[in-house]
Amino acid sequence: MGLFAPWFLVALAGLTLPLYLHLLKKLKSTARPVPSLMFFEARTQASTHHRRLRYFLLLSLRLLWLTLLILAFANPFINRNAAVLASNRLVLLVVDNSFSMRAGNRLADAKAAAMSVLSGKGAARAQVAAFGSQLRLMTQPIEDQSALRAAVQAIQPGDGHGNFAELARAVRAMAESVHTPIELHLFSDMQRGDLAATFSDMALPSSVKLVTHAVVSNAQPNWTVESVDAPGQVWGKDAKPVRVQAVIAGYGTPAAQRTVSLVVNGKTTATKTVAVPANGRATVDFPALEVPYGFSRCEVKIDAADALPADDLRRFAVQRSDPQKALLIHNYGDNRSPLYVGAALSAAAQSAFSLESINVNEAADRRPSNYAFIVLSDLSTLPSLLENSLTQYVRSGGSLFIAAGTSAGGRSQIPIFGAHIIETRDYSRIPDRYMAVGSSDSSYPAVAKANGWPGVKFFYALDVDPGVDQGGVARVIVRLADQTPLLLEKRIGEGRVVLLTSGLDNLTNDFPLNPAFVPFIEQTARYLAGSERQGGARIVDAYLELRNAREQTQGVEVTDPEGKRPLTLGEAASAQSFQLTEAGYYQLRLANGRRDEVGVNPDPKESNLDVIPGDVLALWQGNGSQGKGGESSQVASASGPVTPHKTPQTFWWYVMLLVLVAALAESALASRYLGTQREESG
Repeated sequence: MGLFAPWFLVALAGLTLPLYLHLLKKLKSTARPVPSLMFFEARTQASTHHRRLRYFLLLSLRLLWLTLLILAFANPFINRNAAVLASNRLVLLVVDNSFSMRAGNRLADAKAAAMSVLSGKGAARAQVAAFGSQLRLMTQPIEDQSALRAAVQAIQPGDGHGNFAELARAVRAMAESVHTPIELHLFSDMQRGDLAATFSDMALPSSVKLVTHAVVSNAQPNWTVESVDAPGQVWGKDAKPVRVQAVIAGYGTPAAQRTVSLVVNGKTTATKTVAVPANGRATVDFPALEVPYGFSRCEVKIDAADALPADDLRRFAVQRSDPQKALLIHNYGDNRSPLYVGAALSAAAQSAFSLESINVNEAADRRPSNYAFIVLSDLSTLPSLLENSLTQYVRSGGSLFIAAGTSAGGRSQIPIFGAHIIETRDYSRIPDRYMAVGSSDSSYPAVAKANGWPGVKFFYALDVDPGVDQGGVARVIVRLADQTPLLLEKRIGEGRVVLLTSGLDNLTNDFPLNPAFVPFIEQTARYLAGSERQGGARIVDAYLELRNAREQTQGVEVTDPEGKRPLTLGEAASAQSFQLTEAGYYQLRLANGRRDEVGVNPDPKESNLDVIPGDVLALWQGNGSQGKGGESSQVASASGPVTPHKTPQTFWWYVMLLVLVAALAESALASRYLGTQREESG
């Protein structure tokens, strides 16, 4: 037995404090006034009684309490046989099943190595876990060899991206709840791409001993389809040809020719040959993608020529549908707004919208519900019947874009939107004769895609009050340099209204002549129509949004690549998002009623089969020395016989438990004596 911090024993001098408290101090007599001392006899009072120790049991508890507390700070330990301690450890076997483990026989070799460690673990408890992007426990800490072996065999190859920082985080959390040492055995290909951005993120607590079992020692050459650039949607029969561009990459590969194919719904529609340089990349273009109406499952594939054929293709889904109808209602005689808006949609949205332009006198017989969104441009008057119809359209979930123009300057408020018009701003009268954008919300899609409208000159705008009126406070997205609100949005019922306090012609501004106008109109149209797909392709472990704040009561439906429905009834009714955990095609029915399909692919980082250097592994294990072949000395299997030696084991927490017991006993006994003293003095 010994002490890790013996200098704390100096505090034993403090044991004199209880002795002092138990010795009655100098007798103090209270003077009392009396009329005469003639009847008092002078004599010496005996004080022996007051110099004796009293309450021996209470004194003993106080001395014990202080002694134990000092001993706990001195951190006592005893030397125990290491073989005995070995049976008290937890052997945690983590088998890497990330996507790169599909190469060759890596996963099978890792499981075989795990079986070997299980055979030599002795009486220690063990726990099996699989590790891809997250740590998934396969068993509880048990000693049953058959159950542990069955758990190892049950580990299947995954599609996630390995991340040793996430593994270290999970093990640190486990170490806080496990009060025994953890012997972590990691069976992996030790892919370099799994390292954390900073080495400190992979730090393990002192109670965890890391033992790595690398199933490969050198990097292997691998070709892969690294990325595919393809649209998520195609509109109409006569849509312009859609181009597909793919990047073919080689990791540790020699220069070679690769055959690249474009596959649509299982049928090869085009094939090209591309020269991939040594350890480099090459781009291949397919000029025309022909897909039928509905959702099509597409792939770009290369001929398999390596140990990881699973990454020789890249999936994406494309939807062909008819263009969505949009309606633009303009003032009589206004020919500029329909021209500029129609040209912008045709140039940028790839025929996604069919724009119908009419003047306000022709709008009475139109049904707003037939249109994805409606634009009101520079209207001086709005018939009450049309205004009521459009208000009901918005409240039911429709979208409206209002360009105020100069005609609205004679009104007191913006129709439907409800903002009060404070005054008109005619900037042609100021020295510069125009006003530029002062501030903008870059998180708004239409503004972000147009880069904040740099260089646009505004000659006229309305100063409106975005305060509470007919549906709540409007969100100001863009302001001019003089703080005049320029672009605002407001939720009204289930729909939304976007207000531009200037116009869509080239009279109130030069916006239609600026390059920012086309992306602004395109993104605004997609935003108002709700036609933005969540993406034809995603990466494994990405999340898809299933509903927004207005769709809490509507159910969703998800079908995974195996045709199963991974969401329970409760999750389908309330889940906000869904994680894509497998490679393949997912079918979705979202809360807004729209259907979608997305192709999911492994992270391209998993295709680089380069391994972590041995010195980095040794540093991670806390051992700078290396054994034969560059392998860390700690990699030696723990299944061999344990060399008998003594290991110090602290037991300060047991001493602290005794301190607590002594403190409680002292408190109870002191309360009892205090009551006795009060009775005697009374």
